[in-house]
Amino acid sequence: MQLFPAGYCASIPVECAPMPLKQSEAIVLRTYPLREADLLVTLFTRAEGKIRGIARAAKRSKRRFGGALEPLTWVRVYYEDREGQELARLDSCDILESPLSVTVDYPQVVALEHVAETLDELLPDREANDAIFRLAVSVLHQLRWGSIWMPLTYFQLWLVRLVGFLPELSECIACGASLNGGRAYYHVLSDGLMCSQHKRLASSELLPESRALAAQMFRLPLESFAVGSGDAGQYSDLRKFLVQILERHIEKKLVTAGMLAKL
Repeated sequence: MQLFPAGYCASIPVECAPMPLKQSEAIVLRTYPLREADLLVTLFTRAEGKIRGIARAAKRSKRRFGGALEPLTWVRVYYEDREGQELARLDSCDILESPLSVTVDYPQVVALEHVAETLDELLPDREANDAIFRLAVSVLHQLRWGSIWMPLTYFQLWLVRLVGFLPELSECIACGASLNGGRAYYHVLSDGLMCSQHKRLASSELLPESRALAAQMFRLPLESFAVGSGDAGQYSDLRKFLVQILERHIEKKLVTAGMLAKL
């Protein structure tokens, strides 16, 4: 017995068919409330870079999301992209590592927020970058333990290098003279370091020990540096130099950089 006329199935619109779900490791950067129970989520995915998506009924669904959409949670996300739509539809998330699994103090919260803000402001949409993703996961793990300053310095230095903004640290941009063994200066409106002769008014010094640390960080993984070492004053000149580079390129001030400066 024929229940449907010939050719009936072929006439069903293609858009009615379920779309296959994509999946990727991801770091949750931002969440915003949307309508009564939905969330608008910004994720840095390993597969596709930064994406934005809607998590339907996320405030009510513990089975699909639970605490997985807390900022800076490392997750495996399942999502759907529809042609012509800017926002993905987030189906569910599995937590791989959460900052809420340990007790964090206020400086750690600010440091975590700095990582999220910097990645969100700096990274383009839908452009995968595995090196930056691995850097972010490593730094987020280290920020959960002890002092924040060494992981933050490592994050800022490598991020500036990986996006191609880091100038040569061993020579003067004005005359090309070697800065090794000499004093080096930077200015908020300049793209590199200057020698004593060519430094601009209101320049700041990048100390030799900070340049030596940068050279070490380029050779060694973050885990090689003692967890919990350093204080707010140590290598602050290097962090200031790196933040100025980031802010100059994104053309805005990082809110969390100001918060870190007050710690």
